[in-house]
Amino acid sequence: MSKLPFLAGAAALAFLSPSTAAQDHGGHDRSAGAPSDDEAMDHSRMDHSAMGHGDVASPAEGSGTARLPANEGGHSGLHIDAGDDWMVMAHGFAWGVYSDQSGPRGDDKAYVQSMLMLSGEKDTGWGRIQLKSMMSLEPLMSNRGYPNLFATGETAGGEPLVDRQHPHDLFMELAARVDINVGENGERLFLYVGPVGEPAIGPSAFMHRGSARYNPEAPITHHWFDSTHITYGVATLGYQTRTFQLEGSLFTGREPDEKRWNIETPRFDSWSVRGTWTPTPAWALQVSHARLKEPEAQHPGENEHRTTASVQYANGRGLSATAAFSAKNRDPGDTLTAYLAEVNWDIDDHHSLFGRIENVKNDELFSDHDDPLHDVPFRVTKFQAGYAYRIPLAGPLNLALGGSVAAFDKPRLLDAAYGKNPIGATMFARLSIGR
Repeated sequence: MSKLPFLAGAAALAFLSPSTAAQDHGGHDRSAGAPSDDEAMDHSRMDHSAMGHGDVASPAEGSGTARLPANEGGHSGLHIDAGDDWMVMAHGFAWGVYSDQSGPRGDDKAYVQSMLMLSGEKDTGWGRIQLKSMMSLEPLMSNRGYPNLFATGETAGGEPLVDRQHPHDLFMELAARVDINVGENGERLFLYVGPVGEPAIGPSAFMHRGSARYNPEAPITHHWFDSTHITYGVATLGYQTRTFQLEGSLFTGREPDEKRWNIETPRFDSWSVRGTWTPTPAWALQVSHARLKEPEAQHPGENEHRTTASVQYANGRGLSATAAFSAKNRDPGDTLTAYLAEVNWDIDDHHSLFGRIENVKNDELFSDHDDPLHDVPFRVTKFQAGYAYRIPLAGPLNLALGGSVAAFDKPRLLDAAYGKNPIGATMFARLSIGR
């Protein structure tokens, strides 16, 4: 395997290594037990989506305009006072992974996942301005991505990807958000718009959820919950209070194509609505519905109505969990449902356990139109568990070493294609700016 993806991922992090003039104000890892003295003095997390008043904590921000439980905190990493009341934040990771998936359809691969977030934020007398960007060097990976049994979605070389996870695009987000105060108790109107962004659908994307922080694999339900987290052309208008957020989006329904380095032409041909309730700092509950125009290139002329619901929990002492449901109603076509439950537990300052259970009804496992199982839906369950050992490095840099193992429950009719008991195993080293 070429060393280029590893070197490129490392270079992205090296570019943002802390200088003597920059100080990390958000890299403390919330773990079980009372916060340290340094944590108690940390007031600079870049998360002010609904200003706290009295004893009510501010909900945290996930991907796009999604809300997380306040106990998740804001994005930790490198924070720099840029003057004129602007705060600049850098957060990201380079994640070296080796995956070995067994069975006739299995494969093994060493690869690098990467993400870099650069954002600027300014609080004003009338509200707040945010400039947001997120990038990835995963286009250096083959368009076939990495092996992930029972995952489907997008194409490589014009052929549907099956049992693979596609790489992300270079530009994952290029957007701006403006919040305007309309009340004295945290009420705001906001507008989020950009050539690349995420519309108001579903829970926060998996790489931004505390419950999936150290999980090295994308969910096999990714295209039920997260497929719109990179969308070319998004405009979202919303209203929020300290405990409630209602928003609607216009966006491009088609998923990104195979050209991973460019920005595609916005179409604004789809819509979504989402309501989120954050009754306490520990909880975030959302429901959403969207109408997507021809989201998948392999299903031309087929639109989709997608409905999701999710509950997220964070106790602020190292435990984060998510439970979610999604239904994709194809028009024309059947309704395919998916369930997900995942958890991350930072036991102490170094040891973390994580897990994920997914159940999905998928009719894309056999892409050959001449195969008798083509377009036949199968319900599959994936069980995954893992461990990470966390090592603080210099400044905001952190290293996590670990691995995971996955097993599957599937219909016997799939034994010929997948083997009787396929197993997925991974090992990883995650170098990050912040947590």
